[in-house]
Amino acid sequence: MSDLSNITAVILAGGFGTRIKSLLGDLPKPMVPVNGKPFIEWIVRWLKTQGIRDIIISTGYRAEVLEKHFSTLPVPEMNVCCINEPKPMGTGGGLAFAANKIEKEPDLLLVLNGDSLIFPDLNLLHSDLDDAEGVIVTRPVPDTARYGSVHINESNRITDFDEKRPGAGQINGGVYLLRNSLLKSFLKSRPLSLEKDVFPEFIREGIKLNAHSVNSPFLDIGTPETLPLAEAFISENQAHFA
Repeated sequence: MSDLSNITAVILAGGFGTRIKSLLGDLPKPMVPVNGKPFIEWIVRWLKTQGIRDIIISTGYRAEVLEKHFSTLPVPEMNVCCINEPKPMGTGGGLAFAANKIEKEPDLLLVLNGDSLIFPDLNLLHSDLDDAEGVIVTRPVPDTARYGSVHINESNRITDFDEKRPGAGQINGGVYLLRNSLLKSFLKSRPLSLEKDVFPEFIREGIKLNAHSVNSPFLDIGTPETLPLAEAFISENQAHFA
């Protein structure tokens, strides 16, 4: 079993939820209620089952709503801190800003999107880090058209990212295990996207990123079509939550 004690999780929850704003009103997307709890709390509850205790939530839009919820310590034994980005920075910029505020610098950062859930085994994810600087959780799907695809060679190394094209392949699962030192290699421009800017630039520079493929249940609540699936998804996957 891997030592996960020096991993801090960073949940990216700063977006506006533009595609589903008509369904949310002024509620931040990660705070949408699902089975009696905000969606993002289910992410925290999954992390607890995996042995993670230190969590930073990178907030932006309506940050006070998330801060108020987690100030009540809804998940016992979890150390959750909200860090509000002063302006929209994108997923890469938000991660860098939040990580810079961590008092005790961790060896590794586990980065998650606040509007999606997938269930990799973090011990196995950690073992796939090996000689790389980071690991991206991927998932096989019959059609990558909505998501874009991740290209992986026979050594499990990521070689390329493709825009949204039809056909079977591996997609980005929105969970990343990164060496903290990688943040020094981030571009300085803001806003900065992990998916569109940071990771493709790493590949161009020869920075090693491995893939960790899981055929796990997966839900992204970011569209009007997928948001209504959240209640059933959480109910069907209760075994994954503390």
